Amino acid sequence: MSLKESRADKTFTIVNYIVLFVLFILVAYPLIFVISASFSSSQAIIQGKVVLLPVEFNLEGYKAVFAYASIMTGFGNSFFYMTVGTLLNVVLTVMIAYPLSRNRLIGKRFISLMLVFTMVFNAGLIPNYLLIRGLNLIDTRAVMIIPKALNVWNVMIAITYFRTTMPGELLEAARIDGCDDFTFIGKVVLPLSKPILAVITLFYAVEHWNSFFDAMIYLKTESLRPLQIVLREILVQNQISMDMIASMDPESLAVKENLATLLKYSLIIISSLPLMILYPFIQKHFVAGIMVGSVKG
Repeated sequence: MSLKESRADKTFTIVNYIVLFVLFILVAYPLIFVISASFSSSQAIIQGKVVLLPVEFNLEGYKAVFAYASIMTGFGNSFFYMTVGTLLNVVLTVMIAYPLSRNRLIGKRFISLMLVFTMVFNAGLIPNYLLIRGLNLIDTRAVMIIPKALNVWNVMIAITYFRTTMPGELLEAARIDGCDDFTFIGKVVLPLSKPILAVITLFYAVEHWNSFFDAMIYLKTESLRPLQIVLREILVQNQISMDMIASMDPESLAVKENLATLLKYSLIIISSLPLMILYPFIQKHFVAGIMVGSVKG
């Protein structure tokens, strides 16, 4: 019996590895192809020569990215929206989640119901636009930050984390030592909440960095547009300005189209770098934070 079980376990392990390897290939190959294409020549991409490794290695696509003013302006705008927006998001999330995790908060149930209500019901696009216009936020940087200042789902995750990892006895012990609520949050709660802070920081950062729909609706000035709008114009609408390739002295429409093809892949890599750089720094806290904040309680 033990021999049969051992063989069954080995068979299961082998099948598991095969399935996971196939899934890994399906997920990793598109990324590898985009990276290889960004370092290949436009002719090699058009002719379908790029399969796994770069063909006719060159950096023309990246040169065009850094030479185009709209791309760099969009990159700076996206970085600003992500940095300022994420900082505001995390501060507000902690400010509302920690009090709601304490049983002695007056009106806790009503506040929680109001938060959940916003997750279920939404006024819709037109009422939201009228509200933002009434607040004079149209075509301002604040419109990309303030309307998304708080995500109720992240608040619920943080509430669960604080409730399960910050027992009331810890607060009582701190009060005996003369610690008030603000000191307790700054010196006890926040240092012990690195996992959940890392999780919500990543969630908020990804949301801000990938945001483009709000910019399409509320932003009119090109100098305020995030990188995702520029990326959308190039990838979806296939729009490319001659300024983008002015430094390369294009002589024909074919040159412009070839460079546009190459530029798409280079711009995808550039637009993905900030989050790819951010993730390794918070990865060690990510699993612990998301599991404690969502499964327990």
